[in-house]
Amino acid sequence: MMKAADLSAQLKGELRIFDGGIGTEIYRRNFFINSSFEQLSLTSPNVIREIHRQYNEAGAEVATTNTYNANRLKLKEFGLADKTREINESSVALAREVCGPAVWIAGTIGPLNSSTFAEKVSCKEAGKVLAEQGKYLLDAGADFLLFESLSSAEDVENMLQALSILQAEYGKDLPFIPSFSVNGEGNLSDGTDFNTAYTMAKKAAPPAVGFNCGCGPDELLKALEKIAPALQEPWIVQPNAGNPKKVDCRTIYLTSPEYFTTYILRFIELGARGVGGCCGITPAHISEMSRSVKPVTAARRHPATVTVTELEENTGWKEAVPMAERSGIGKKLAEGKWIRTVEITPPPGFDLTKVIANAKLCKDAGIDAINLPDGPRASARMTPLAAAIRIQQEAGIETVLHMCCRDRSLIGLQAELLSCAVSGIKNILFITGDPPKLGKYHGSSGVYDVDSIGLARIGKMMNHGLDASGQPFDGVTSFVMASGADPNAIDQEREYRRTCEKVEAGAEWIITQPVFDEKPLLKFLERIAHLNVPVLAGVWPLASYRNAEFMRNEVPGVVVPDEIMVRMAHAETKEEQRDLGIRIARETIEKIKSHVCGVQVSAPFGNVRTALAVHYGEKDL
Repeated sequence: MMKAADLSAQLKGELRIFDGGIGTEIYRRNFFINSSFEQLSLTSPNVIREIHRQYNEAGAEVATTNTYNANRLKLKEFGLADKTREINESSVALAREVCGPAVWIAGTIGPLNSSTFAEKVSCKEAGKVLAEQGKYLLDAGADFLLFESLSSAEDVENMLQALSILQAEYGKDLPFIPSFSVNGEGNLSDGTDFNTAYTMAKKAAPPAVGFNCGCGPDELLKALEKIAPALQEPWIVQPNAGNPKKVDCRTIYLTSPEYFTTYILRFIELGARGVGGCCGITPAHISEMSRSVKPVTAARRHPATVTVTELEENTGWKEAVPMAERSGIGKKLAEGKWIRTVEITPPPGFDLTKVIANAKLCKDAGIDAINLPDGPRASARMTPLAAAIRIQQEAGIETVLHMCCRDRSLIGLQAELLSCAVSGIKNILFITGDPPKLGKYHGSSGVYDVDSIGLARIGKMMNHGLDASGQPFDGVTSFVMASGADPNAIDQEREYRRTCEKVEAGAEWIITQPVFDEKPLLKFLERIAHLNVPVLAGVWPLASYRNAEFMRNEVPGVVVPDEIMVRMAHAETKEEQRDLGIRIARETIEKIKSHVCGVQVSAPFGNVRTALAVHYGEKDL
């Protein structure tokens, strides 16, 4: 059994992957709901072993025991009250046997609502029954207790009663997590507001709180967007697989692993410190989630190998080239002049003819630089470095090269940066990168030795003549270093903190995600004003209503307001929709131009003339 303080500290320090549904996995193996699933820990242990094994192989770092209804009163309904201790002990032993000592074992305790029994069960009696089960779980070796599916004020009171008994025996540092079942509005099923239930639960000083069951990922995300900012403890989320459907008299959950994983990534952005699933979530869901989550969280744990303070004390630390002397973009940034860039995505093949022709159009129109994304949405495309070299040589226009942490090791990133330096590529945007699972190459693994913060730090080191380990090399690089920012991020506190960390690490200017609503951007700019860094706003001219739907629903970090969706819907032809998209983009620029240093306009579907029309209007194009 761990201590409550350790449980809290470890969740704060490192995100944990929980398993999925136990009961629904048992049901999928043709055990019917009119029997005790908990008894299977005694009568069919191989079934329970197999479920734990599959979750363990899928990447789960926390295993929940098969004990949801393993309390004396629930087991009594099946004539198993005398097996209460044995069932709980066996359930813990099976989980530990399969998962080993490195995996946390959560002793699961389901609610004991009196409405489920023929006779009224008092809070005092319910507390004793739940405390008895908790004692059996802890004595059998559970690392902590997980009070699942708290869906009423009565459930919370019963838990508190049980905890008062358990804490009297095991001490105030008893490890436990109350896990609430809420709807999309953030209420428990009996109508109790979550804040009321949360205030009640805090009497027992929980080291963490959880949310499970109740609803699917979409509804639970809506609830947590309201709830999460007020939480003072690390929190865990385990949604259902959406609403089940009846198919041939069977209850089926239709949420795919990919859909589930997309939402889990959003929960993490919101601040979740533990992620997993409940009813309908299978080992396949946990496997998909684990492959996407682990690389991203690994990058956040290892921001760089050497701190800036250590670097500045290094005798090899050299004077950096002044910003205005590094590149044309650097000169404009130093002088506070307006910057125009166009984003062109490198091709999936190796023919750069169209890309270079488009870059020449931009050069002739007066654009300052071409932005080159690095495998956006985990797509396999030509490396932007190769495209940047050809564009600068043949089109005579500077590039802003995006460098992604996803696909290269720490050594590979340094090699790429040195290749940029020798090739005359000076402007670089450091990004962490979309997880591989967002693309079509599901077998690919992310590297993420560092994230964008760590990469900015490495870029700063190289600008002072040091490599990532702090070792000096001849000369200095001349990078003009940018980092990304998302003014529409769900967790604004995290986005603000990471932006500050990026600037501290070495980022000298910021490029934002596409902006469709100026209000979040202006609010974000006001918040980071003390950083004194120029901000280039991303602008995406919507090509059609369908394009607006895609941006709104499928692209992380992009928010297309309802009013723009309505405007786009009223444009009938493709030409009208394109023209309206350009007009909306120009309106956005007018609203923000006094607050930013310039704009990066994307060329939707490679249509550079659309991007130029946003920068200059339709005249002369």
